[in-house]
Amino acid sequence: MRIERILANNPGPFTGPGTNTWLLEEGGEVVVIDPGPVDAGHMERIMERVAGNAAVGVMVTHTHLDHAPLANPLARELSVPAFGHSSGPDFDPDLVLRDGSHLAIGPARLEVIHTPGHADDHLCFRVGDVLFTGDHIMGGSSVMVDDMGSYLASLARLRGIGLTKLHPGHGDDMDEPDQVIDWYLAHRRQRHEEILEAIRSGATSVEDIVEVVYRDIDRALHPLAARSVQAHLKLMFEQGRIASSGHDLVVLPTKPP
Repeated sequence: MRIERILANNPGPFTGPGTNTWLLEEGGEVVVIDPGPVDAGHMERIMERVAGNAAVGVMVTHTHLDHAPLANPLARELSVPAFGHSSGPDFDPDLVLRDGSHLAIGPARLEVIHTPGHADDHLCFRVGDVLFTGDHIMGGSSVMVDDMGSYLASLARLRGIGLTKLHPGHGDDMDEPDQVIDWYLAHRRQRHEEILEAIRSGATSVEDIVEVVYRDIDRALHPLAARSVQAHLKLMFEQGRIASSGHDLVVLPTKPP
């Protein structure tokens, strides 16, 4: 099995070096994963690397603008379907993928795992002991989360299933996937407690919490941090750890076991 990364030309504070487009080739067949934003030069590079193999499809992990818009034009150019969980901005799947769907690539079998949290439509793709993680797990950083409860459950689901390598949508490959997942889970537990402490210390809004909890990160990333804080707060309300009192947030006493 051959796995190749082609880096999209979209570096920035939200994308790092850029979006990782992945080519997975086995038995003379190839799929393209996360072709990224529309960019003629990037499309040309993908076409050059696909040449000599029979393309099977173009797949997207989710419909954010740094991952999916090139999928439909590239699929048309390659005369293959574009695969994804659902429609989104500048993307419309020809074939819809669901949790447990499979796609044959030569003798290999790609398994679809629905991993909501970063986005409701987020998918990871497993081939053997390798996982293409999109933005569910990124190399060298944590991720922005829209639904914290779903995200933590999706992370826990991937632990202990026999993975040896993670290929993310941004950043470098990762070995020891279970250790990576443990770090992600611990990081979110830590953020949970930091947010609770910020509320105890007088923070009354998402903006207040971001200023305290994320004071050491680039301010350009604060809008994304705010979305993650909102996701943490939603889960805390659901867990009964906080409540609202007028315009204030209140930490509730921990219930005895």
